[in-house]
Amino acid sequence: MVIIDKIALTLAVIGALNWGSVGLFGFDCVAFLCGGPAAVLSRVIYTLVGAAGLWCATLLFRDSEEERTPYTA
Repeated sequence: MVIIDKIALTLAVIGALNWGSVGLFGFDCVAFLCGGPAAVLSRVIYTLVGAAGLWCATLLFRDSEEERTPYTA
């Protein structure tokens, strides 16, 4: 599951950077690169970023690997 966590975190960061550019400059990078906010590719990217954000929210409630692994030394 670690690879899924990394992919989701990467998508969430990309989404955060895009929203930052919208808030600061009024420029939507995804819409610019994909042909507008209503284009199919833009909507797919927005959906993936939203799903990644939900996945990353689960990271807040998971036990860390260190807590699950018993210490043996």
